[in-house]
Amino acid sequence: MPTILFYGPRLDKKKSREMIKSFTETASRLTGIEEPAFLVYLIEVPPENAGVGGELLQDKFKKIINTKRGVHKI
Repeated sequence: MPTILFYGPRLDKKKSREMIKSFTETASRLTGIEEPAFLVYLIEVPPENAGVGGELLQDKFKKIINTKRGVHKI
C-alpha cells in the first residue's frame, strides 16, 4: 500500500479533504496505481516543533513579520 506523509501546519477539514484528494489523484496518475491503494497522512507540526537552518520556524516567522512591519533589531 503506497503511503504519502505530509508534515505541515494544521488544516481545516475542507483543506484536509482537498489535500488528500489531490495527493491521491496525482500519485495515482503518475504511478498508474489505483487510487484506493493509497494511504495519506496529514501530520500537524506546529512551528514551535519544527525548524529550518538551525532556527525554530516560530522564531523565523516572527522575524519575517517584524521585517514586514519595519521593525529591525540592532
